[in-house]
Amino acid sequence: MKRSPLPSRWLPAAAVATALATLCLTAASQETPPGANVASLLDYARTHNPEYAAMRLEADAANERVLPAGALPDPLLRVELMDVTNSGRDASANLLPGRVGSTKYTVIQPLPFWGKRGLKREAASAAAESARFAANASWTELAARVKTAYAEYYRATLSVKLTREILDLMARIARISQSRYASGLVPQQDVLRAQVEQTLMSSELIALETEQHHIRARINALLRRPAAAPLAAPVALRPLPAALSLPALEQRLADRNPLLAAQQLNIAAAEKNSELVAKNRYPDFALGISPTQVRNGVAQWGVMLELTIPLQQASRRAQEREAQALVSAGEARREALQAQLLAELSINIEAFDAARRTEALLHTRLNPQSDLNYQAALTAYENGKVDFATLLEAQRQIGKSRLEELNASVDAQLRLADIERLIGEDL
Repeated sequence: MKRSPLPSRWLPAAAVATALATLCLTAASQETPPGANVASLLDYARTHNPEYAAMRLEADAANERVLPAGALPDPLLRVELMDVTNSGRDASANLLPGRVGSTKYTVIQPLPFWGKRGLKREAASAAAESARFAANASWTELAARVKTAYAEYYRATLSVKLTREILDLMARIARISQSRYASGLVPQQDVLRAQVEQTLMSSELIALETEQHHIRARINALLRRPAAAPLAAPVALRPLPAALSLPALEQRLADRNPLLAAQQLNIAAAEKNSELVAKNRYPDFALGISPTQVRNGVAQWGVMLELTIPLQQASRRAQEREAQALVSAGEARREALQAQLLAELSINIEAFDAARRTEALLHTRLNPQSDLNYQAALTAYENGKVDFATLLEAQRQIGKSRLEELNASVDAQLRLADIERLIGEDL
């Protein structure tokens, strides 16, 4: 069956729809993957990492416990049917309220002792704030892992690039040695050693490429992406702060570290619970009202007051000692945590400064010296003034110094990520 063509008035709209669909598909296919810088990875992890999402949801759940903690207990309804056998009357047993001797309805509202509801609400509020800071601590930990993984990804990528460049230098040396061997100026051993060195460097390149693949898989795991999902090539490392002051950073750690804040709020919750346990020395109450139905009308009204009798004082004293011990344990735990974090901060700052000094030394002195030494050795070898071992050692020194500079710059990035994790914010 032949299809009828579209009406002419629909053709422009169809063309526009087709063009828009093509543009959308093209944009989707050309979407740049994350990985070019740390910010792209952090933005993706903030919205996709399941561990951080779970911590935020747990914080939301803890926040929803505040209102119920301070609410009154639900009232109770009690219905008592009196004389259901209808003894003394010309009627059979019954369970309908209007067909028994009388029916008593009692509505009871439990009332905790004054101040208990407020303490429960404050304890739940402190616990909710602690959960929120725990979620923040989860993010700072995740961010540090992402920053560390990116720095290692950058190191692996640059190491592959540098190794390929050194391999090209080695190929040039091999060509020179072959040319000089063909002219009878050097022994065959020079050619063989050049070939062996190329093979060893090719093996090292394979190991570096494998490490690069593993790091990409680890980054994708942090981002909740497939392990083989593509990542953009890293462009540059983050800029480093000019200088780090230990006293200033110690104060920022004490004020802003989310783990310390969460532990302090746990102490506050334990203190409120301790006050609440102390109030259990006093009775709780219950008020009630009781209309009594006889046949189809209310014959009388009653009111009721109940209270608990706190007789088990030995048990309550033990509960109070337990609550106070939990407060003291929380304070001790916070002191231990703060001492540990301050020690980590001092170690990381010193290591950061050492990495920066090492990077500067390698960049300004050793790398230029290695380049000059290689050029001089190459020229001298071509002129027959030095042996092949001297040239090979000069070539190795270039690769070693450049990789050491790269390692020093990445080590500074790793220390910076740890410092930011400890103080709870970016520098």
